[in-house]
Amino acid sequence: MNETPILEAINISKRFGSVQALDTVSLKLRPGSFHALLGENGAGKSTLVKCIMGYYQPDSGSLLVQNREQVIKSPEQATRMGIGMVYQHFTLIPNMTVAENFVLSRPRLPLAINWKKEIAELEQRLATMPFQVDLRKNVNHLSAGEKQKVEIVKQLLLDTRILFLDEPTSVLTPNEADEVLGEIHAMTRRQELSVLIITHKFREVMQFADEATILRKGRYVGACQVSDTNPQQLAEQMVGAAVTVAVAERNEQTSPQVTLAINNLQVLDDMGLPAMKGGSLQVRAGEIVGIAGVSGNGQKECVEALAGQRNIDAGEVHINGRPFAPTRTDMHRNGFFCLPEEPLRNAGVPNLSIADNLALRAFDRPPFARLGFLLNRRRMKAHAREKINEYKVRTSGPEQKLGELSGGNVQRVILARELDQAVNVLVVSNPCFGLDFKAVAEIRGRIVQARNQGAAVLLFSEDLDEILELADRILVISAGRFVYETTPQQADLQTIGQHMAGH
Repeated sequence: MNETPILEAINISKRFGSVQALDTVSLKLRPGSFHALLGENGAGKSTLVKCIMGYYQPDSGSLLVQNREQVIKSPEQATRMGIGMVYQHFTLIPNMTVAENFVLSRPRLPLAINWKKEIAELEQRLATMPFQVDLRKNVNHLSAGEKQKVEIVKQLLLDTRILFLDEPTSVLTPNEADEVLGEIHAMTRRQELSVLIITHKFREVMQFADEATILRKGRYVGACQVSDTNPQQLAEQMVGAAVTVAVAERNEQTSPQVTLAINNLQVLDDMGLPAMKGGSLQVRAGEIVGIAGVSGNGQKECVEALAGQRNIDAGEVHINGRPFAPTRTDMHRNGFFCLPEEPLRNAGVPNLSIADNLALRAFDRPPFARLGFLLNRRRMKAHAREKINEYKVRTSGPEQKLGELSGGNVQRVILARELDQAVNVLVVSNPCFGLDFKAVAEIRGRIVQARNQGAAVLLFSEDLDEILELADRILVISAGRFVYETTPQQADLQTIGQHMAGH
């Protein structure tokens, strides 16, 4: 392997107010390498990449591209230099075709676009790409796996030679993940691409990466050849100590009592089209039912309907045999709680304090209020301190705004609020999306604990490993319908993956 880096970040530092996000961090990416950037949430991985891409300007340090010092002031400049990024969330324009997305991603466009000529040229170039995509298909009609392939091809069409991947497999089936990373890995072997991947999945690191750089609390810890290490050693470098992640003990006695029953649920999406098309399921007390599926198959709309954020078009929901309406009163009466996807946007108020967010469920009831409107701020802060300690929230204190926390700490705060009272039904959606292994273990342990205490847990997750670890029963959702059921003991990954992909 060529020893001269194609990209080198030297002593990069970046401060946001009182927070030192990066402190003299360095990284070397060699030509044709598949390099993993590792660290806990808040370690500075995304900040480093955004400094390289030109989103942020570092306070100090230097950047070498092909052994020449560069100052990259914008992502457009990075694109012109052959540096591209596939983000954790899709950046495609949903209501446009694949071809239109490809053309509009260019740094410069003519005043008038000759679409016939553009499509002909795109078809020629696509013949050389690792993935084949339908240029005329609307992005809205693509599966998650197809969208991810379009995102990667979009970068390759921009003549990207240095590609950053931010959690690229989080919305893919296991087969799609191996296909996507396998093709990109092959390109690095042919010296066509140099890749830096941000991932929390050690399996992907061990299978595909050549080298790894580890950050901890904004500092450079070290770099290594992946072949010379193992997941335990990498984890210890990430947290700075020996890692012992305890697996939550499960109470194997599941009650025969059906707590949550969903019958023929129909929910419309934002365009008024059917998202859930008559889904029915039952969850018993002390049971976790895992819903496995690729993003965009009705899970989001189902969770929002159960949480009262979207209207139910048809069907019924029952808790303990009684009709359930997702109102605040009914949720309190039935012990219904929810941890939705993207909790900072869907379950919390970023500009309110941690104390305020922790009290949102019960702010108008004792001990947080008298007469329904006189708030007891002292009690709210004391309660917040208790939950911060119990759930190990990394924060400056109860007064810190929720939006200033890392993703894992936001998850801890919302979960602390939702599990603060007697839980009868818990609906959870992608609870560990983008979190490091330590936060993942803590949050999964809390979910199992709720199940052991008798809660009926409905778990939606695009991470099949998470479903297999937590669920007592597994349902696969595809195109708004539950199409397959199994148990973790009988599960076949290939069969589940095929049903997830709609085959």
